[in-house]
Amino acid sequence: MTLQLGHYLALSMVLFTIGSVGFLVRRNALISLMSIELMLNAVNLTLVAANRWQPAMTEGGSGLVGGTPAVAVGSIAPHGQVFAFFVIAVAAAEAAVGLAIVLSFYRLRKTVRTDAADMLRG
Repeated sequence: MTLQLGHYLALSMVLFTIGSVGFLVRRNALISLMSIELMLNAVNLTLVAANRWQPAMTEGGSGLVGGTPAVAVGSIAPHGQVFAFFVIAVAAAEAAVGLAIVLSFYRLRKTVRTDAADMLRG
């Protein structure tokens, strides 16, 4: 059995659903940040899988051989991977800033529960 694009998209959908449910249900700020990271990784999986299964630029053909992509050296442009690297960079920045906010909030309130973040005035 070979893995097709639908398999990757189904896995990505499951990961994104788990991340969104985790973000909406849990009240812990660290769990919320991890859920956001899980959703971003699901998007990365979709980008890379869609880029892998894009029709290759072959002469006189659709680029697909037997339902799988025709892989020729230099035939597939790495646009999905480039976007995935940008998402990884944004995720790293989000993790650094989010963790700094959570740490400063913990120093102030001695908790990381988002319910306690209703009065953050200085």
